[in-house]
Amino acid sequence: MKSKRKKRTRRNRKRGIYLLPNLFTSASLFSGFYAIIAAIQDRFEAAAIAILVSCLFDALDGKIARYTHTNSHFGTEYDSLSDLVAFGVAPGILAFQWTLAPYGRLGWLACFTYLVCGALRLARFNVQVHVQNPNFFKGLPIPGAAAFIASLILFTAAMGGAGHSLHWLALAIVYSLAFLMVSGLDYFSFKKFEIRKQKPFNVLVSIILMMIVVAYRPRIVLFFLIGGYVLSGPIITIARTRARKATSKVQVAMMDLPFISTKDDAEEGADTQPVH
Repeated sequence: MKSKRKKRTRRNRKRGIYLLPNLFTSASLFSGFYAIIAAIQDRFEAAAIAILVSCLFDALDGKIARYTHTNSHFGTEYDSLSDLVAFGVAPGILAFQWTLAPYGRLGWLACFTYLVCGALRLARFNVQVHVQNPNFFKGLPIPGAAAFIASLILFTAAMGGAGHSLHWLALAIVYSLAFLMVSGLDYFSFKKFEIRKQKPFNVLVSIILMMIVVAYRPRIVLFFLIGGYVLSGPIITIARTRARKATSKVQVAMMDLPFISTKDDAEEGADTQPVH
């Protein structure tokens, strides 16, 4: 028995990790780290692009893991640590260097609030991943918050503005994104959108048209697309709450309906009456 246990422990120790999804996670982490370096060097547009690239790699590593059946506990933990650096630390430093540095303590406290709320968001997701609705996220995903900060910088540069001209607006945006991440709002999850499965023809046409629009003015269009996703949380939550209330009212009304005897019940009762 002892020899069998030793063989099992040796096999468990020798078990390796899946390379392909973890390579994409490493690429996401690299892009996030590069964004930090670029932000410190005041190359804000390069840092913003690096964060968006990191978002792309982060979306691909999960898809690849599901398609190739290479999900693992190690990959989940590594992905969360990578997300904290790429979408927590990097956007926080970028926002501070871009426009919040003149505010001093208020500015770096806003960035720290964003970081700690992002960490709490990731921890809550890891704990509730098996019990929550797979079609919706609870709270704004941290990649969405990071992408909005990056798109805001690119949008401002495309419009010919500077970060210092935003002032209190940027401060309010950072605080708002932080609290949206730890909120209970519902956001769409695109995990169920499978590319391998057959889709209606209109879906393909819509995707191609969207790609054309993004290619025409990427900095402006991406800002509105990501901003629309950020604002969709309150709208979806209100719509789902109203739908639940309407469903519950219908159920209560059905339960309160009086009992109505049918013709068959009346005939059955007449048959069972005693004959005198």
